[in-house]
Amino acid sequence: MRTKRHLGQNFLTGPAYPRRIVGAVNPTPGEPILEIGPGEGALTGLLLEAGAHVTALEVDPDLQPLLLTKYGSDPRFKLLLSDALETDLGQLFPGDKRIRVVANLPYYISTPLLQRLIAHRHCFSEMTLMLQREVVERMVAPPGGKEYGYLSVLVQLYAEVSSLFDVPPGAFRPVPRVFSSVVRLRLSTTPRVPVADASRFLLLARVLFAQRRKTIFNNLRAGLGPLAIDSVDHLPALLTSAQIDGQRRAETLSLLEIARLADLI
Repeated sequence: MRTKRHLGQNFLTGPAYPRRIVGAVNPTPGEPILEIGPGEGALTGLLLEAGAHVTALEVDPDLQPLLLTKYGSDPRFKLLLSDALETDLGQLFPGDKRIRVVANLPYYISTPLLQRLIAHRHCFSEMTLMLQREVVERMVAPPGGKEYGYLSVLVQLYAEVSSLFDVPPGAFRPVPRVFSSVVRLRLSTTPRVPVADASRFLLLARVLFAQRRKTIFNNLRAGLGPLAIDSVDHLPALLTSAQIDGQRRAETLSLLEIARLADLI
C-alpha cells in the first residue's frame, strides 16, 4: 500500500516491535480488543494469534481489501470503516464490561483522540498506545518541568500512565522524523484525586496553562469570565485559602493543588 500523508500514515514494518507491543498488551483468549488504525495489520494479526476478538476502526477505505484478505475469514475479526474521532465509541461494545484499546495513533490526531478516549473512560479499562515520543513525555511528566501541562493534568487525573519503550523511526514505512513511544494508561472512571467537580477542575487547568510564561495570578485574572469569578479582587483570598502563591507558574502545581483551588472556586 502507498501511504497517505494527509492521514498521517506510518506503517510498522518487521516483526520485532509489533511483537513487543502485543507482548505488552498480553491479550487473553476471547478478550475483546478495540484496535484503532490497524493500517496493514501489523498488530492485528498478532492480537488474533493470541486469541483476542479484534474490532478494528480504520478510516482509510483503501485498506479494507488488504485487511479483509488477511483476516476477513477469521470470525474473531470485525472491521469498521470509521473515523475514531466521530464514531460513537460507547455503542461499539454494549454492556457494562470495560475493554482494552490498542492503537498506533497518527501524530496529527493523537491529542484530540486521546482526549476523546479519556472522555469515554467508562468504556475502556486500559489503553496501550503508540504516540510521538514528545506527546508521551508530556503525558507522564511530573510537576515542575517544561513538559508538564494541560495534557499531563488531563491524563493523570483519570489514568495511571506508564511509558513502556521507544520505537525508532526505522521501524516505520515511511520513516518519520521523530521517535515514537509506547505508553500504557490504566483508566479510572472517577478522578484519581479528590475533586468535587471534575469538569471545573479541567476548565481551571485550561485557564492556568493558557499562557505558560504567565504567573498563576495573571492567568486567573485573564480567565475570570470562563471561571465565573466576579472580580479580580476575589483572587488573593482564593489563592490564600488554597495555600497557593499566585506568583508561581502553573507548571509547579500538583493535581491536588489544582483540585483544592477548583473546589474553592
